[in-house]
Amino acid sequence: MVSTSFPKSKIKVLLLESIHDVAIEAFNREQFQVESLPGAVDPHILKEKISKVHIVGIRSKTRLTGDILRSGQRLLAVGAFCIGTNQIDLDAASELAIPVFNAPFSNTRSVAELIISHAIALLRRMPEKNAATHQGLWLKSADGCHEVRGKTLGIIGYGHIGSQVSVLAESMGMKVVYYDIVDKLALGNARPLSTLDAVLKASDIVTLHVPATKMTSGLMSREKIALMKKGSHLINYSRGNVVDLDALSAELKSGRLAGAAIDVFPEEPKAKGDVFKSPLQGLANVILTPHIGGSTLEAQENIGGEVSSKLIKFINNGSTTSSVNAPEVELPIHEGVHRILHFHRNVPGVLHRINSYFAERNVNVLAQYLMTNPKTGYLVMDVSRKVANTWIEDLRAMPDTIKARILY
Repeated sequence: MVSTSFPKSKIKVLLLESIHDVAIEAFNREQFQVESLPGAVDPHILKEKISKVHIVGIRSKTRLTGDILRSGQRLLAVGAFCIGTNQIDLDAASELAIPVFNAPFSNTRSVAELIISHAIALLRRMPEKNAATHQGLWLKSADGCHEVRGKTLGIIGYGHIGSQVSVLAESMGMKVVYYDIVDKLALGNARPLSTLDAVLKASDIVTLHVPATKMTSGLMSREKIALMKKGSHLINYSRGNVVDLDALSAELKSGRLAGAAIDVFPEEPKAKGDVFKSPLQGLANVILTPHIGGSTLEAQENIGGEVSSKLIKFINNGSTTSSVNAPEVELPIHEGVHRILHFHRNVPGVLHRINSYFAERNVNVLAQYLMTNPKTGYLVMDVSRKVANTWIEDLRAMPDTIKARILY
């Protein structure tokens, strides 16, 4: 008796929170069974549903705790159809050999365009004038209003989004300076500055594009905000804990800073009806948005296509490229070979035991790929003959094995 690949038509996919149709179509083309729901579900219902599926796809509102993940006895992979993965217990997913895939750069253009639009709106005092006009007031004045052309934009974090903002800003005649903890090649005429402080002092508008790390938590403290030029503006579309909002509010109320645009907050409502509070509410020249930096139909389509393709590739050939928690292995097409996928704890002796096991059975290993992270190892073996069910069961029973499956 030999083991065969699990039939594609029996692969079950659960998609929550209105994942874009492009993802559903991609899974359907693979003949996977797809259930798509418009919103998040109660954790108890989620545990029940996840126990029956091989792939789960979520966005930002669904929380995949360790307890929920452990209920997924058949779960092979998770797709975060968004940018961040804070809503997923990545340590638990790693312990269970469940790779998690996301789309960290698919909304880059959407965020960059919004940053530029806010830069223009702030320099033209649009929030104040818009609010006044709604109230029946007519503030037709050029006081404090400026073109963006010739102004200096300071970018903190010159990654995918920051560099895209840089290109758009220069196309509008802005001067661009930036700071990043890693050396980044400047695009166009942008200039790197040696310190964060130098960028803050030089810029008419400062925009933040940094990840959530211990280093960036509280990055824009009261002291750092105080270094910004009088009459300058701050834009934050990165992470909510990067800016001291009380300090920012004080600088805006005093008039030393001219405006701000904030999309992310230390505490954000978990559901649509929850109350939102911020020390920046009610300030005339502040744009507050509900974490919508990447919320465009184009971005959602890009995300749907990117994450679904990663999940399909993992199911079909075992590649874990760009997984946020699993060792990354980029694999060739496995036509004509039998591929064994083996997740295990990263401890000495596992590879030796597996190789010895197959050598004793005269199995010719055609190719072998192994990558590890501090806790987990991922071994992929292409072999020349069919593998008996008992062999796979033996692999699963070996010490330190987490999960094993076979592809034909």
